[in-house]
Amino acid sequence: MKETEIYLCEICGKMVEVLHDGSGELVCCGQPMTLEKAKVDDSNAAEKHVPSAKRDGKRVEVTIGAVEHPSEREHYIEWIETTQGNRTKRVVLQPGDRPIAEFCVEDGPALVRTYCNLHGLWKKEI
Repeated sequence: MKETEIYLCEICGKMVEVLHDGSGELVCCGQPMTLEKAKVDDSNAAEKHVPSAKRDGKRVEVTIGAVEHPSEREHYIEWIETTQGNRTKRVVLQPGDRPIAEFCVEDGPALVRTYCNLHGLWKKEI
């Protein structure tokens, strides 16, 4: 499944999602932006970030963390998304929001990604 690339500015925190490939380098605050690599294993981490999904037909409920992820101003899940084929659906969260989102998906595999403001990008195929 094709994932869009996510880049982060290490200085100001600006995040860029690349929708179309092109030549050239993404630069912010005078330096190249960092490509975020999605992590898939949080077994050695104190907080859990790998998305967990319950599927009921076309309905999918995504929860972040085996133990619900914190949702405080200093540490929270910024967004949760599903991608299936050429469709991506994203729920943007704020501090205080529970790290849960519901999506409607088609039959077949889907990719779930989430972004933690402290621990970066995580993914799981469902």
